[in-house]
Formats: sequence, C-alpha cells, structure tokens
Amino acid sequence: MDGVAQTMGFWSVLPPLIAIGLALWTRQVFLALAVGIWFGYLILSGGHPLTGTLETLNAFVTVLTDTGNARLIIFTIIIGPLIALVQRSGGVEGFVAGILRFLTKVGNKQADKGNRRIVESIAALTGIALFIESNISLFTVGTLYRPIFDKLKIPREKLAYIADSTSAPTNILMPFNAWGAYIMGLLFVVGYSEPFPVLVKSIAYNFYPMLTILLVFFVIWSGKDWGDMKKAEVRAAKTGKILRDGAIPMMDDSVSMLEAKDSIPHRAFNMYIPIATMVFLMPTFLIYTGWSKAVNKAAEIARQTGGEPIAGIKLYWSALSSGSGSAAVLYSASFAILTAMVLYRAQGIMKITEMVELSLKAMAGMMNVALLAVLAFALNALCRDLGTGLYMADVASGFITPALVPAIVFVIAGIIGFSTGTSWGTFAIMIAVAVPLAQNMGVNPHMAIAAALGGGVFGDHCSPTSDTTIIASMATANDHIDHVRTQIPYALIAGAGTVLMYVVLGFMGV
Repeated sequence: MDGVAQTMGFWSVLPPLIAIGLALWTRQVFLALAVGIWFGYLILSGGHPLTGTLETLNAFVTVLTDTGNARLIIFTIIIGPLIALVQRSGGVEGFVAGILRFLTKVGNKQADKGNRRIVESIAALTGIALFIESNISLFTVGTLYRPIFDKLKIPREKLAYIADSTSAPTNILMPFNAWGAYIMGLLFVVGYSEPFPVLVKSIAYNFYPMLTILLVFFVIWSGKDWGDMKKAEVRAAKTGKILRDGAIPMMDDSVSMLEAKDSIPHRAFNMYIPIATMVFLMPTFLIYTGWSKAVNKAAEIARQTGGEPIAGIKLYWSALSSGSGSAAVLYSASFAILTAMVLYRAQGIMKITEMVELSLKAMAGMMNVALLAVLAFALNALCRDLGTGLYMADVASGFITPALVPAIVFVIAGIIGFSTGTSWGTFAIMIAVAVPLAQNMGVNPHMAIAAALGGGVFGDHCSPTSDTTIIASMATANDHIDHVRTQIPYALIAGAGTVLMYVVLGFMGV
C-alpha cells in the first residue's frame, strides 16, 4: 500500500490506541492523553526514553507557540470569568425570577389544570435557551422547575431527564460558546485553517443531539415512556411518590452555581447583555478577521473570470467563512467581559477590584479545561506527524467500507465517552483519528466530525461518572442511579437512530 510507506506503519496507531485503552481502563482522560502522547514521541525518537520525554515536553510548548491554539486556550480560561461575573451580578437570578413570573401566570395555571405537558415543555425550552454553559442550564432547570414538577406529581426522574437531555445536546449544536471554541481548536490542529465553517457544516450531520431534543418533546407530548421511567411514572400516578422508596436524593452544596451578591437587585439584563454581546460579536469578528482575505479572493476570481468582484451579502458571507475562529471567540469573549464589568460597575453592583479578583478565581477554575485543550492539540499534532489517519485508512479500506466509517466512529466515541464520563476528552481523542481517516477513505469529513462529537455526547449521557449526569441528579434532587437507569433507554433510542442514519447516508454516498 503506497500510503503506508509515508507513515510509521502499525506504530502510528499505537499512541491513540494507548490513549483510548488507558481512558477506558482508568477513566482518567488526562493521564491517558499524556501517556499516549509520550509513547508517540518515544516512537519518533527511535525508542530513546529520555529523548522521547523531552520531545513530549517540547510538543506541549509547540502547541502554545501556535497563534490559533494560544487564542483558543486563552478563551477557555477567560470564559470562566464571564460566567462567574454573570452569576455574581444577579443576572442568572434575574432570569430565573422572570421565568418564575411567567410560570406564575402560565405554568401554575397549567399545573392547577393538571396540564403537565405545558410545564414540561417550558422546562425543556428553558434548558435549550441557556445554551451558553451546560451547568447553568442544568442547575437552572433543576432548581427552578422542581417545585412545580413536585406539585404536578411528576417523578424527579423525568425532570432530571429533561434537564440533562436539553443541556449538552443544545451546547454541542451551538457554535457560539465554549464548546464551539474548543471544537474549532481541535479542527484547526487537524488541518482546517478556517474551522468555523467546517464546524457549522458538521452541525447538519450531528444527528444524536437533534434526535435527543426531538425525543424529549415527543415523550412530553405523547406520554410514551419506556423501562424504568415508565415504572417511575406509574409509581407517581398511583402513589403520588415523586421518588421511589429507598431513593437517596443526590444533593451536594459544594457543587452549585455561584450565588449572587447579597442585597443587590436581580436583573435579567445583567445576563442578557454580556451574553448577547459575545454572541453578536462572534460573527462580527469573523467578518472582520476574514474581510481582507475575502476581498483578495474576490478580486482574484474576478481577474480569472473577467467579471466583477462579488459584493454585498456574498462578500460578507465569504468574509464570515474566511475569518479566524480562534481570534473571533477570543475577541468576542473579551469584549463581553469588559461589557459586563462596565455594566456592573455603573450599577454599583461590584467594584473593579472585586470583579478582577473574582475573574482570577474563575480563571483558576478553568485550568483543567485549558490543560485538556493543550493535551488534545498535542495528540492531534502527533497523529499528523505519525501519519496515523493515512495508515488507518489504508488498513481499513481492506475490510471496512467507507460507508460504515461515520457509524463506526460514532459507536467508538460513545464507548469512550461512556467509559471516561467526559465528552470533551472523547472529542480530543476521536477527532484526531476520525478526520484523517475520513479524508483518506473518501468519506464526508463533516459527517465524521459530527459522528465523533455526537458519539462523545451519547456516551457521556449514558455514563454514571459523567459530570453533567451527576450535576443533573444534584440539581433535580434525584437519586443518581435512578437518573442513569431512566435516561439510558432514551439515549439508546436516539443513539440507534443516529447509527441508522449514518449507515443510510453512508451507503447513499452523502
């Protein structure tokens, strides 16, 4: 095989295999990634332990010398202060108060009428609306709707399912948040100089989160339930018990949202304005950073064709597609933080020194995410140097039809996500393998990317060790194992539907 001669052969697949194996065995993604990277550089150094170790350390430094990587790593750190400032300002509390007022007018009336469908739908829509951060979504839906769900005698398992199934699935479908920035960083490292349009195109193939959200509303409006959830619904209907006998509600005061300051007004616009600033500025800065490239590209096409350069909407779209995703997310988040600080200082909510101290603490809390990004970028770069994707494509082409690649990627990502309890760690491992594999086998790379992302969320949804699964149980005051057992059937339904869609589209040659 000609492609194999350009790679390290079988040795090129050992680093990601070791990372996957260790992740499944130890459930420690950081350790798994670090060992996999070290083993890769041990191979490149000809088996010399000291040289391999030193090259591994240099690889982490090299990741930081790349401008795009550095921007995205900084973004993962500074998104923490934005979330902390919004919470401390009372913005989230103001949003919650607004929802409560709405529930007072609509939800409680529906509750008095026994119309649980309306209340459950409002809860699901709230989880979708809070796409900026998964934990905010989980805590808000769980704590806000628990009293009214209890009034309607809806089992806590159903509230936990709705909160969990509208959190991460919504986050992964929205490019204008920390999830989008992190994924764009992974795509940048595997060779996409313009990761934003690639991410946007992949969203169209990310079937698992779409099916999960649709299934939530189907369950709400059809009243159909399966497995232990059906048992929970029967229990609540017959006995009025919102928790099963012997259930242990999972509450932990050490894991919660940052509380608003005492004695300050809770105003929803203190959340809306900073977040809207970031969301609005994201495409604005994409256009800004891609403008000169789009103009030059338009002029070059006009010279070649003898026509007029594109203008208007087409030129703006070209600039949007050509912009720097890493720069756009960094600039937009930075301006959102400045907007929040000015807004809160003008209202006398917080002093500058207080906001700076809070921001520094929040940055420290994001260091684990930043470290994960560094490890993920390093593994991607290593696999490119080893020719992992090319070798896997050459080998796989002998016994795997390209049509099955997206489905296989989804299943493997789901297994990793379930075993490790982290979707982000799964993205780091799988994108490094899935993208070059798809490119070298002639598979739609956007579908392969979507399969890796959706599979990570699928596995994370089913995993009892997942942080989002645990927080969903905490926020809804539910028994954790009960939440896992009742959610898995729905996740499996959406997962099976996703695999089927990938197989069908694969054989259709999409």
